[in-house]
Amino acid sequence: MTAVDALLVALGAAVGAPLRLLANHLAHERLGTTPVVGTLTVNVIGSAVLGALAGAAVEGAPLALVGTGFCGALTTFSTLALELWDAFEDDRPVEAAAVTGLSVVLGIGAAALGWWLVPG
Repeated sequence: MTAVDALLVALGAAVGAPLRLLANHLAHERLGTTPVVGTLTVNVIGSAVLGALAGAAVEGAPLALVGTGFCGALTTFSTLALELWDAFEDDRPVEAAAVTGLSVVLGIGAAALGWWLVPG
């Protein structure tokens, strides 16, 4: 990894992280849902983008910027895990189970769709 790659990752992350925060905020404020909906949404979108990058066999600088930086900061397992924990503590086990299942199915499906739509 070069210094340029590290800078590209940082630039991508500088866009992805605020978008994740905005998605959670919009899901909660505008849709009246829990932040889990925002996290699920960005995780599925990030999976589709990563699938498209893999399908297009993107390497080097674009992968550092978009794949590692942007998608790495946009998507988040740790936030999802914390929100699922909160759902269990708030006696919402059905929501937690549904979001877990949807995260896996939709995430893998989105990655596969991205791969399929953008052939290398």
